[in-house]
Amino acid sequence: MFTIRQSFKFASSINARSIVSLSHLPETHQMLYKTCRDFADNELAPIAKQIDKEHRYPSEQVKKMGELGLLAIAIPEKYGGTGLDYLAYAIGMEEISRGCATCGVIMTVNNTLYLGPVKNFGNEAQKKEFLTPYTDGDKIGCFALSEPGNGSDAAAASTTAKLVGDKWVLNGTKNWITNGPDASAAIVFATTDKKLKHKGISAFIVERGIPGFSYGKKEDKLGIRGSSTCSLIFDDCAIPKENILGEEGFGFKIAMKTLDEGRIGIAGQALGIAQASLECAVDYANKRIAFGNPISKMQTIQNKIADMAMRIEAARLLTWRAAVLKDEGKSITKEAAMAKLAASETATFCSHQAIQILGGMGYVTDMPAERHYRDARITEIYEGTSEIQRLVIAGQILKQMSQ
Repeated sequence: MFTIRQSFKFASSINARSIVSLSHLPETHQMLYKTCRDFADNELAPIAKQIDKEHRYPSEQVKKMGELGLLAIAIPEKYGGTGLDYLAYAIGMEEISRGCATCGVIMTVNNTLYLGPVKNFGNEAQKKEFLTPYTDGDKIGCFALSEPGNGSDAAAASTTAKLVGDKWVLNGTKNWITNGPDASAAIVFATTDKKLKHKGISAFIVERGIPGFSYGKKEDKLGIRGSSTCSLIFDDCAIPKENILGEEGFGFKIAMKTLDEGRIGIAGQALGIAQASLECAVDYANKRIAFGNPISKMQTIQNKIADMAMRIEAARLLTWRAAVLKDEGKSITKEAAMAKLAASETATFCSHQAIQILGGMGYVTDMPAERHYRDARITEIYEGTSEIQRLVIAGQILKQMSQ
């Protein structure tokens, strides 16, 4: 099997103004695209329907993704990662999600929500223990920020952590944790000083199997059904003092930086779902005969296809721009929010239009259109709802134009 981590070298000659299409990308990124596309077509798309139907975690496919280097794309090679950039990550996320959105979300959570904060804020001992073993598919991680009562209010962490001797003792519940039941470790955010509000939140690395750490039931979801989601429950869960990530009180900062990066991944996932919807619709329109001709000859169908393709291209360019700006070391809060918002709403739009083009066939499970429709919906919710993205974008614009 072609292995990304052994075959690609990082290409840094990209800037946010030079990207127009895939053909304008460096050879490294074009090779990545082809590798991921072939893997998605041959390994993921044929089993995506069954994974969804059985609500089955795709352990075999995840392991293969790890072997390819897809679970640690932007992690330096010295820690076991692939050593590529965020543009490569966005491209890979789109192609994997085009084949199977479940595999896409598992991939993005491990890459940015788990490995990202360990890479960015962990010390060398933490990186050795909690980064390197999570790069090849043998282990995956998760990210525990949301709670039953806070939703989009990330600063309202009711889970607490108290230093008792040489242990941090955690109490509370985290909700909607993607990869939760299958993760070997979690990045957990807890309040260490309530008086400081969001500045009193800290981040911790919590390993599976520690006494006091348990799981709620697996959620039965509308879409992305092969990805396991559950609550994480902490009841006097004592972890080593050294498992705090970064400094005490840095948790909110860690969460916000991580979500900026993670939104590039969700944008890539949404693009993959949108592209799969378009391909499904075009294939069906060319084969379905009505009134003596393929329905692709009808102007109404062509208008839908044009709108789908236009939105995908626009969202893709926004996503690539955010990724390149990230690679250049620039702030991407606004750009990542724009990419995530545009791509997620594009996924919902395109999956809706695909069902309209397929008609009755789009409503049944014989065709993948209904699965794309269900999978698309969550992209407007997790890692910041569309409403929150608009607030983030507006806030950044108002701040910039007031200076």
